Amino acid sequence: MTRSPPLRELPPSYTPPARTAAPQILAGSLKAPLWLRAYFQGLLFSLGCGIQRHCGKVLFLGLLAFGALALGLRVAIIETNLEQLWVEVGSRVSQELHYTKEKLGEEAAYTSQMLIQTARQEGENILTPEALGLHLQAALTASKVQVSLYGKSWDLNKICYKSGVPLIENGMIERMIEKLFPCVILTPLDCFWEGAKLQGGSAYLPGRPDIQWTNLDPEQLLEELGPFASLEGFRELLDKAQAPNVAHELSGGCHGFSHKFMHWQEELLLGGMARDPQGQLLRAEALQSTFLLMSPRQLYEHFRGDYQTHDIGWSEEQAGTVLQAWQRRFVQLAQEALPENASQQIHAFSSTTLDDILHAFSEVSAARVVGGYLLMLAYACVTMLRWDCAQSQGAVGLAGVLLVALAVASGLGLCALLGITFNAATTQVLPFLALGIGVDDVFLLAHAFTETLPGTPLQERMGECLQRTGTSVVLTSINNMAAFLMAALVPIPALRAFSLQAAIVGGCTFVAVMLVFPAILSLDLRRRHCQRLDVLCCFSSPCSARVIQILPQELEDETVPVGIAHLTATVQAFTHCEASSQHVVTILPPQAHLVPPPSDPLGSEVFSPGGSTRDLLGQEEETRQKAACKSLPCAHWNLAHFARYQFAPLLLQSHAKAIVLVLFGALLGLSLYGATLVQDGLALTDVVPRGTKEHAFLSAQLRYFSLYEVALVTQGGFDYAHSQRALFDLHQRFSSLKAVLPPPATQAPRTWLHYYRSWLQGIQAAFDQDWASGRITRHSYRNGSEDGALAYKLLIQTGDAQEPLDFSQLTTRKLVDREGLIPPELFYMGLTVWVSSDPLGLAASQANFYPPPPEWLHDKYDTTGENLRIPPAQPLEFAQFPFLLRGLQKTADFVEAIEGARAACAEAGQAGVHAYPSGSPFLFWEQYLGLRRCFLLAVCILLVCTFLVCALLLLNPWTAGLIVLVLAMMTVELFGIMGFLGIKLSAIPVVILVASVGIGVEFTVHMALGFLTTQGSRNLRAARALEHTFAPVTDGAISTLLGLLMLAGSHFDFIVRYFFAALTVLTLLGLLHGLVLLPVLLSILGPPPEVIQMYKESPEVLSPPAPQGGGLRWGASPSLPQSFARVTTSMTVAIHPPPLPGAYVHPASDEHPWSPATTSVPGDQVQPLGEKSS
Repeated sequence: MTRSPPLRELPPSYTPPARTAAPQILAGSLKAPLWLRAYFQGLLFSLGCGIQRHCGKVLFLGLLAFGALALGLRVAIIETNLEQLWVEVGSRVSQELHYTKEKLGEEAAYTSQMLIQTARQEGENILTPEALGLHLQAALTASKVQVSLYGKSWDLNKICYKSGVPLIENGMIERMIEKLFPCVILTPLDCFWEGAKLQGGSAYLPGRPDIQWTNLDPEQLLEELGPFASLEGFRELLDKAQAPNVAHELSGGCHGFSHKFMHWQEELLLGGMARDPQGQLLRAEALQSTFLLMSPRQLYEHFRGDYQTHDIGWSEEQAGTVLQAWQRRFVQLAQEALPENASQQIHAFSSTTLDDILHAFSEVSAARVVGGYLLMLAYACVTMLRWDCAQSQGAVGLAGVLLVALAVASGLGLCALLGITFNAATTQVLPFLALGIGVDDVFLLAHAFTETLPGTPLQERMGECLQRTGTSVVLTSINNMAAFLMAALVPIPALRAFSLQAAIVGGCTFVAVMLVFPAILSLDLRRRHCQRLDVLCCFSSPCSARVIQILPQELEDETVPVGIAHLTATVQAFTHCEASSQHVVTILPPQAHLVPPPSDPLGSEVFSPGGSTRDLLGQEEETRQKAACKSLPCAHWNLAHFARYQFAPLLLQSHAKAIVLVLFGALLGLSLYGATLVQDGLALTDVVPRGTKEHAFLSAQLRYFSLYEVALVTQGGFDYAHSQRALFDLHQRFSSLKAVLPPPATQAPRTWLHYYRSWLQGIQAAFDQDWASGRITRHSYRNGSEDGALAYKLLIQTGDAQEPLDFSQLTTRKLVDREGLIPPELFYMGLTVWVSSDPLGLAASQANFYPPPPEWLHDKYDTTGENLRIPPAQPLEFAQFPFLLRGLQKTADFVEAIEGARAACAEAGQAGVHAYPSGSPFLFWEQYLGLRRCFLLAVCILLVCTFLVCALLLLNPWTAGLIVLVLAMMTVELFGIMGFLGIKLSAIPVVILVASVGIGVEFTVHMALGFLTTQGSRNLRAARALEHTFAPVTDGAISTLLGLLMLAGSHFDFIVRYFFAALTVLTLLGLLHGLVLLPVLLSILGPPPEVIQMYKESPEVLSPPAPQGGGLRWGASPSLPQSFARVTTSMTVAIHPPPLPGAYVHPASDEHPWSPATTSVPGDQVQPLGEKSS
């Protein structure tokens, strides 16, 4: 075996062959994309050089700007109102809610505090005297709650909701009656006298003990108060009320203090009921009591101007604070009411409890944020540390993570300044997600910056780095922002705010990485150039004196150093446009330097002759000689080494490709099946932390008392008086819905129109009796009953302002005709009388009239004309029919009920009645009617946008199509895996699914760019792309996982399942698709290279001519015309490369690209293995 000739025998100058240049031509129609990207990267080069020249100024101004924006966090508003978070913006529900608030000012007439009692042993019967006694004990404890605020004591009687308090002219008696009037409490104890013990109201009369419901004799009370005021109306009310009878059974429900108007159905009181074949109640597993409190607005209005609050500056905010404090104390005492060894357990809940959960859900966990960022700092520092101290970038890693953290804070501050409210998704998820995604580009730039060609002038290093990697950063950042902007199409306010915030934070991170981080790299370049320690930059590197530097200049009379077997030649090229409109690249004489050879398992395939436009697309350069310290052998191993020598050779074998395609096809098929398992919905039990008392209550409520109060609201715009039949029909259609709880057979429908008509029929009957007996005549009603006198006044009304009264109508008309309709001319005057005279009926109907009818006090002893005139109510613009929905367990049940209710309203609209349903099912579940359609629309639009963006920047639709194909597969697979994980489809998973398209670009675009701009066979190009993208993509994935890791420590299972699990699966899918599936697809279906060589390569190189001087000295490049664009490439050659089986060997040719005029030892050949642009 002959040895290689010493380098001194090589020619001192390069003598080109007769054909002085080796032309390359842009393949097909790709000449325009190449030129456009070259122009774009020229701009990036100028940007990088400018930043490097002024790195200190850029860094200072960037940190100043980001710090100023971060101060906007001081004005951030965290939204916890469920309506503001979940009601679709601009939807019909939003418009209906706005209409309700516009008319009523506040939709909720009261707030509910609930107690649910269950047996500790599941399934045990709770309908026993002992269990009822324990329920009474807990309810009594809760009802005696008092809180002290603003120097006052607040108990249940002061803040509870009282239904139907009568109007009394005597103010003192009215206050006494109001104190004594019972609170509305829905409880199974109302079936027994013990239920009265929950009423804490009391009144004082001189000479007798305090009057309470436990010692109240209604008849005696009326006798004692009779001398002070006319209480006939109150006597009628008490005649309708009955004290609970101990003989009543729970079967059929219970009655409140008003037997006629307050009937609590079984479903409101008992859960888990079992009946015998005859329908008789046998057993139940749960009891429920509900205490109704006034809303903050009602409490404020109730005590405004009262002597009890005149000295504390009473406001609505203070009223809300009182209610919240009382509710928290109520829940605490109720849960502690029973001993731990009791056979029963109490679950308590209030609206304030829900608010507290949402506040806790929205709080930022400082420990998790700090822990996550410290973990990311440690990873970035360790990843970028090198054994060669002068080439290490640990400080750059630390600075990059801190910069991204500042960019995230500034983005959130900008969101706060723009008025975008924060929510739980913003505080719990976005800081970690944005950090993980933002650090990806930091790794990419840092990897590329360390591998800049040594021949690049020092002042152009940053420009060269941005020229090679800026396109990738721009492409991924634009797609990320586009993904979150598309996710903002989901019309849920909370998720729209989250998506907009993510897009803005992504934009700030992009600016930081593209402008400020290059300044940090430039400053670190100075440290590396001065051979100073990493992190501790004030100290010189201890190994800086042992640097071996081989310059690309003249080599003296030395042999090839041991281990040097590759010759890397940096060549100059220029391009011009010939008459044939072909873009021709002419390669000029190279300059060479030597590099150490790796052990190359890919042999001549991966490093076979080929050109590249990598300088136009931003990938790392070929292995270059750089200053290095002696280190341990293990220090040579890294991710790029693994990808080049282990992963790529294994993956790109034919049988490995087949296995990959089969496995990913199976995963796609399995995911399609999993997609059928995904259910819609998001219950409160999914949000509240498991194992808490709140979760126990919500679970018991969902299992035993799945009832929802809803209302059918009728609007203005039609004549109620002439549309009574349509209103009755609308009520009938709504009542026939499957989910509507029907009233007991013995009870009339609970709507204001039924109550109003029934009351008119009652006073008409009283009038008829009084008229028949002569107690009421044409000219007098004083001897008649109260109801008869009311009917008398109504019957003589004409509705004519000129002649308002007509006594001849007393016997010729009825208040309700034979068809059950109220005469239209009497409708609004009768409404005034009914509202003023039947407060319990009005309260039971929950009509909430707007405009409210005027107050009108009836005195049958006042016979003046003014007393006979009844002011008509104004035409109604708002009224409602209450209903109860039952059996709503799954989202499909809610959707069915909503669709039925909407259909009933639409049918009524055809009859001229404008109505809409209202209630929590319609507020929070109507989004599911179009959620999947919205999801598909957003994903499709985003995929199209991604295709357009990639096609625009790459100017290669083929590559863009493959990227979009892989992204679509990722989205489908993530959706299917959600089904297997039990994640339900709601607005939050929809946002993650839509964002998965943008996040997936981070894992795919770098690989596609590397493949597109490399020359050679598809296998060679895929292998090269893997070599240069494996490390930054893997580092980016690990950084994202580290950012998400802190979510796993959340107290909320919802965060763990819906964010941590989903985003972790997304990251792993992105890693597999970007580094396994996409290389295989590209090696099979990838687009052709952008640049092809026009000369024929040969495995042999002519022997060089005899030396003419002593060293190797390449000739200088000839001058180029000004119109030519200069392109630099590098060519690597090796002596005796180890070929792999199946490797492509270029055929020999009689014509050689370069013919060095020297002789070589027989048997030695020089094989050109690869060419790559800088």
